[in-house]
Amino acid sequence: MSHNSFGNLLKFTTWGESHGEAIGCVVDGFPSGITIDTKFIQTKLNLRKPGQSKFTTQRKEKDEVKILSGVFEGKSTGAPISMIIHNTDQRSKDYSDIKNKFRPGHADYTYFMKYKNYDYRGGGRSSARETAMRVAAGALAELLLKKFCSNKLKVTSAVIQIGNEKINDKSWNNNFINKNPFFSPNKTILKKWEELILFHRKNGSSLGAIIEVRVSNCPVGIGEPIYQKLDSEISKAIMSINAVKGIEFGSGFNLVNLDGTNASDQMDLNKKNISFDTNHAGGVLGGISSGQDIVFRYIVKPTSSVLTEKKTITKNLKKTKIRTIGRHDPCVGIRAVPVGVAMTNFVSSDSMLVEINAGIKISIKKYLELKTGHLQKEKYQILTLFIF
Repeated sequence: MSHNSFGNLLKFTTWGESHGEAIGCVVDGFPSGITIDTKFIQTKLNLRKPGQSKFTTQRKEKDEVKILSGVFEGKSTGAPISMIIHNTDQRSKDYSDIKNKFRPGHADYTYFMKYKNYDYRGGGRSSARETAMRVAAGALAELLLKKFCSNKLKVTSAVIQIGNEKINDKSWNNNFINKNPFFSPNKTILKKWEELILFHRKNGSSLGAIIEVRVSNCPVGIGEPIYQKLDSEISKAIMSINAVKGIEFGSGFNLVNLDGTNASDQMDLNKKNISFDTNHAGGVLGGISSGQDIVFRYIVKPTSSVLTEKKTITKNLKKTKIRTIGRHDPCVGIRAVPVGVAMTNFVSSDSMLVEINAGIKISIKKYLELKTGHLQKEKYQILTLFIF
């Protein structure tokens, strides 16, 4: 199985299975000299870990991360940073009765057809358990962003819809997001979501969710056209998350309801300060950040593992029925919020490194070409690029 890695200059590779002994990741390309705050990484993992409320899976995992390499005396060395989390609450017996049946909506069938085997214990590599290591890698990327992004780039994310119940966008409160079990920016919607999830869980079913991400203070010029556009890199990152089935930027699919006059973000100038009247493009033009907030939304489908009986087939191609017991999220979209934040931070950090690397190459070339009288100025420009 290939393609277990993500990133360009900054990369991470995850390993391990849902019911294996441990899961882990290796982050490569991380610059040296960055202070690594293990407690900060753990706080990010705590947002994603299971068993924290009656609205998520009751699997109990502490998700305590341990750094094995790449950090010395509290700082990154420039070598690969390896991290591990030991699984402590696997219940593989929950899957023994269905080990020869393909679970509808899961990757069992496609894995079996491609690899001639699959891990029936929660899906193995295809399980959302893998995303814990993405959060750990994303936390490292966030530490890097804090170091070299002087304008305080910040990624904020929240659930804006569960099932058919959506929030009122005007009452968005950033400070409330991490203070409720739904990652909601709106207090008034909590009662509806609680009743909706408990109703579907009681009836052996599940719900999907829509999550919105906002990246504020992103500088102009991040992103590499044509095949490494910022929005395409983000899309790849988000679409790689388990159960994600769609993504849109800015006004997204609603742009079909506008005409060309109103769909474009008109520009203005006030004392040399550029501004935009709207943000239909979601902060990205031609694959490059415009300086506006980068805004996108993604949809997470309803959890496929439910108590309701479904039709399926066996590995021997026999018709049968299946009912998935065990511990599963009634709305897996809730715990996808910190995963989306992590992947966005990782793409942002990787894209920053690509931009800085390109700037260094250009400056060195100019440095060699310019006359002696301009050397000191150009030398200073090179040094400022190594702000991390």
